[in-house]
Amino acid sequence: MPRIDQDVKLDFKDVLLRPKRSTLKSRADVQLERSYVFRNSKLNYEGIPIIASNMDTVGTFEMAVALSKHKCFTTIDKHFGLEEWITFSKKCPEALPYVAVTSGTNKGELENMRSIIGAIPDIKYICLDVANGYSEHFVEFVKLVRGEFPKHTIMAGNVVTGEMVEELILSGADIIKVGIGQGSVCTTRIKTGVGYPQLSAVLECADAAHGLGGHIISDGGCVCPGDVAKAFGAGADFVMLGGMFAGHEQSGGMLVEKDGKKYRVFYGMSSGIAHTKHSGGVPDYATSEGKEVEVPYRGDVSDTIKDILGGVRSACTYVGAAKLKEISKRTTFIRVSSQFNTVFGNAV
Repeated sequence: MPRIDQDVKLDFKDVLLRPKRSTLKSRADVQLERSYVFRNSKLNYEGIPIIASNMDTVGTFEMAVALSKHKCFTTIDKHFGLEEWITFSKKCPEALPYVAVTSGTNKGELENMRSIIGAIPDIKYICLDVANGYSEHFVEFVKLVRGEFPKHTIMAGNVVTGEMVEELILSGADIIKVGIGQGSVCTTRIKTGVGYPQLSAVLECADAAHGLGGHIISDGGCVCPGDVAKAFGAGADFVMLGGMFAGHEQSGGMLVEKDGKKYRVFYGMSSGIAHTKHSGGVPDYATSEGKEVEVPYRGDVSDTIKDILGGVRSACTYVGAAKLKEISKRTTFIRVSSQFNTVFGNAV
């Protein structure tokens, strides 16, 4: 029989971080770099754990080059082929430690990933990305990829509950992508009624993953640097961003001009435009679960990443965390009815 979970579930907008006494003199003293050893691959990671999403209009090679300069990560869109990867690897080898090759579960995508990894041995990260990480087929796919690539670090998702995080980690994944329906160009919650408030999902999934020695990515739902800080405070090991990295010089998406202003097209990977571009249209048995928007052109992404990192550093100083690794231990969330004063608009 259907049932209702009466426990309160919260999004980033429902909470603020409570400030605490701090001995830090300046946000410049905060250390944002993290180091991890992954459960199944046994590989070491060092960097600032912010990730550009594996979307057409975000996960580009140009984005990878820009973010790698800040030791941030990019999951490259799965539709790039072998020749494009080889060109990138020869031109920008310094960015390879900060990228992942992405694959869905179909045969063509798997073969593309195999060819890329075979040709470029310096690639150590794999992102296995599906909209619904709860299918038994996906679990078996993760096991298949782990068996074939035992020394690569595998990201897998998306899911939003602890039991599925555990299932995927035990099946061979190292880092689980957490988030369903919260993206800025995702309409899954509208079309299907399925989803989970992101803050609660991160809290619950981080607890499950860390109990097994695994890691999680908070994927989506962030609209400002404060949300990134909240995700880390909730226990996320990495935070993946889509819309916050859209609209830049390094972003994908067509550049258009209206009334003298420039915009970048940004769309969800289950949107009609994505289906048309990559598979000839939305199948008769399915529906579009994404939308297309025009994001004001924002120039070089470096200014945006500096703004995000500056916000996270400042959050750490407010809660007394000298290192990013300490923020979850120093975090107390307080529930609120509003986040900020909107008298002069919602721009942040």
